[in-house]
Amino acid sequence: MKRFLKKSSRELAIVGLILAMAVIFTLIQPRFMQSSTFIDIIEQATINSFLGIGMTLAIITGGIDLSVGSIMAVVVCVCGMASVGGMNKFAVILLGLAVGAVIGFLNGFLIAKMKLQPFVATLGTEEALRGAAFMITGGWPVLSIPKDFRNILNAPSAIGGIRNFVFVMLVAAVIYSFILHRTKAGTYIYAIGANEEAAKLSGVSTDWYKILAYLLCGVGAALAGMVMLARLGAGEPSAGSGYELDAIAAAAIGGTSMAGGKGTIWGTIVGAIMLSTLKVGLVVIGMDTFVQYVAIGSVIIFAAYFDTLQAGITKAISAARKH
Repeated sequence: MKRFLKKSSRELAIVGLILAMAVIFTLIQPRFMQSSTFIDIIEQATINSFLGIGMTLAIITGGIDLSVGSIMAVVVCVCGMASVGGMNKFAVILLGLAVGAVIGFLNGFLIAKMKLQPFVATLGTEEALRGAAFMITGGWPVLSIPKDFRNILNAPSAIGGIRNFVFVMLVAAVIYSFILHRTKAGTYIYAIGANEEAAKLSGVSTDWYKILAYLLCGVGAALAGMVMLARLGAGEPSAGSGYELDAIAAAAIGGTSMAGGKGTIWGTIVGAIMLSTLKVGLVVIGMDTFVQYVAIGSVIIFAAYFDTLQAGITKAISAARKH
């Protein structure tokens, strides 16, 4: 138990902050304490969670992926047109996953094999993919997405009416967490972020594990795109614009180090929930939009500083014990 508490201290601290925010919002506006509000928070956090779990892998390697919002847009447009064109609903999902994986592989190849900086490489693919999304649809939204496709992800489940995509997100989180913590690939991904040169000297094929991390990041973005398509019932080529920032924020809040080598999937999940709680809570209490941006930005800055603060406290405690 003691080991679990120490290992999960960051996640537990965020859960505590989420509960504190819930209490504060309820005191200001009692309407916040409704089951529908909490369902809304979880459902809104789902897309950021899909993006965030993939982003976590990219950041752990010491990189970043700015193209996830544009990957979403391409997947939304491709899957939307395929679905409207009569493709089998399960084939559409496989198509979306394949598109995300191929784009993620391309990002990883540019970074690992062509030695481009992750920021520059994914900034370039972000712009190119956004243009591709508009080219695919001719600049028009894809309308009238068939209900049989939408219901796979968006239909309410028997468990409290929670939408199916929430459970898909939990399954994805379990799979990604297993890869990171229970496989050789995960060990090498952490090693690359901690010290890439040392990993190379140990015989790790760092290039291919970097590519794997970005491929999985692309798959996460594809899942987010299909959830958005199912929820809205329309495919917009402008979908996902700016979502990469929320994904980075969720990972940072959840304890993923922007320097690489550190981070957890479940930390990112609770980070996405915290971000969603803040956004929904500010709307419920009637906060102006511009104040919402200030509040969210402040939380992200504090989350980034938290690691430094925590390290300082740990160092001070260790020094005190020695004396």
